[in-house]
Amino acid sequence: MSAQVDFSTIPELFTRLVNRYRGTDRTVLRHKPNDTWLDISWEDLEMRVHALAGFLHKQGVRPGDRVAILSENRPEWAITDLATQILGAVNVSIYNTLPESKVGYILRDSGAKWVVASVPVQRKKVEAVTDACPDLEGILVMSELPADPPEGMVQWNDATDQGATYWQQHADALRTLGTNVSPSDTSALIYTSGTTGDPKGVVLSHDNFCANVKDALQHIPFYETDHHLSFLPLCHAFERTAGYIAVMAAGATISYAESIEALTQNLLEVQPTVLISVPRVFEKVYSRVREKAEDGSAIQQRVFDWAVRTGQRYAEAEQNGGAGLLLQAQQKLAHKLVFSALHEKMGGNLRFAVSGGAALPKEIGTFFQAAGIVIVEGYGLTETAPVISANPLEAPPYGTVGHLLRSVTVAIKDLQTDEPIGTLRGTDYPSALTTDEGEIVVKGPNVMQRYWQRPEETRGAFDADGWYHTGDVGRFVDGYLQVTDRIKHMIVSQGGKNIYPGPIEEHFKTQAPFDQMVVLGDDRPFLTALIVPDFEAVRMHGRDIDERDHPGDNEALIEERWVDRLFSKSINAYNRQASAYEKIRAFQLVAEPFTVENGMLTPTLKTKRRIIESTYADEIETMYERFTKRG
Repeated sequence: MSAQVDFSTIPELFTRLVNRYRGTDRTVLRHKPNDTWLDISWEDLEMRVHALAGFLHKQGVRPGDRVAILSENRPEWAITDLATQILGAVNVSIYNTLPESKVGYILRDSGAKWVVASVPVQRKKVEAVTDACPDLEGILVMSELPADPPEGMVQWNDATDQGATYWQQHADALRTLGTNVSPSDTSALIYTSGTTGDPKGVVLSHDNFCANVKDALQHIPFYETDHHLSFLPLCHAFERTAGYIAVMAAGATISYAESIEALTQNLLEVQPTVLISVPRVFEKVYSRVREKAEDGSAIQQRVFDWAVRTGQRYAEAEQNGGAGLLLQAQQKLAHKLVFSALHEKMGGNLRFAVSGGAALPKEIGTFFQAAGIVIVEGYGLTETAPVISANPLEAPPYGTVGHLLRSVTVAIKDLQTDEPIGTLRGTDYPSALTTDEGEIVVKGPNVMQRYWQRPEETRGAFDADGWYHTGDVGRFVDGYLQVTDRIKHMIVSQGGKNIYPGPIEEHFKTQAPFDQMVVLGDDRPFLTALIVPDFEAVRMHGRDIDERDHPGDNEALIEERWVDRLFSKSINAYNRQASAYEKIRAFQLVAEPFTVENGMLTPTLKTKRRIIESTYADEIETMYERFTKRG
């Protein structure tokens, strides 16, 4: 690890990093509150963390107490987390996209003693549920207080002013709280995003995080000189571990994006060396690049296709002894003609990107590799803190999620008998193990302690041999882990066929007119699909057909016959090579994209299938009836 410090708890990591960088004015955090990027040094961060820790302790927060954070990514999130950790208390992070009912549920379920809220819209959510949260003693607000604040509400600057004085008066005793934290103590409750029902609190210890971070930094090198632009929600385990603790542990710098909408501009401003993202972002970039190429002249399209082929050949050659002089020259030309613009849009300084949270389509990974941007795909769950495996940086085999981390052991278990098909440890590489498909089960120091106050669900998650059952289907291919889909997503047709929709949906994600897709067919005679078009790509296609603008209203656009024919062409092309039970017999275009705001995506941009099916129940029934009558 670049930071060259050892640690077994978050307070130990923080203290040793501060001591290492004290007096260097080295930047650890950056943000842009008023159109100007501001830097926070390690010493400045220490002062702010101690001030907030002093305030919280003054208010009665003690080891084991829960402190909730309802905020977007910003320095105050990290300050709150670190202040909580050095007191031996527990971080309860809440997605700022959740409605007040879910916020209230998490505050009640966790028994949070204090909650830290950012902007007024988040503060109002807390105000609305305070009376139903008997354990809640206070609300700390990052923004201005309302005109008549309720009792127990404190503004951030007032709190830290009080806390700074309190810390100075009790520094020795307060420092002891951090040194007394044990690796087995709870560091955080992370509530699963909840595609169905109420979210569950995942209890993660200091050892869960620290072991996972140390393994990850051995697997994927972050350096002191690296710079990460953070935009995925910090309350999710992926960004918390990979984009926060691991980056900090490496001594690198974190800049907080203003918002997901400002990401394009922030990339140009920050020029990060590392980007940690979800596949959806890479898919959007890929779609725009392809659309631009396909909208160009025939010569431009041929140049684009040549550049992609050249980039793929170059990447393969580099992984197998190095490219020759001719191929090197061709790659430089391909970069100049095609790929340089992509690099510039991503800041022009990217060493590599990391993708997690969902499956990365193979075509997307291969394209970016050809363009000279390596995407390292990882795999894990909140319950595993979260990283189980990740592809190697030097030769990522897209279509897999790579090698296991060193401390992790994974077995593939038969879905019918629950007997192990094959087992691999993170220290077993290189390995040629190849198995049949089954459920992925895991052991390791990164695996959660339990679900918060849910003993029955905890027992159900682990088998008698101590394996945590992920609920994911996968297999080993030459020692690399490959994930197929979630067991609960499996479609069982009326004919008894087991079908995983994930690979089908991934196939269409790389097709120009498709934006989002949900494949349906559980207990049905055949598969159908709900499709959200890429409306910009559809309108561009329409202009190519008849050189006129088409309806700006999405509802009107999807009713046009040529739009239906456009999607039918892609569906028919897929059906010609699909097995009979995986053919999509009917589809329905949807005018409203699936978003977090309308409740059809989780905060980590995964589709909430049951919500979508319920919302479009009438359209789904009409699809099946219409096709059955036609058939």
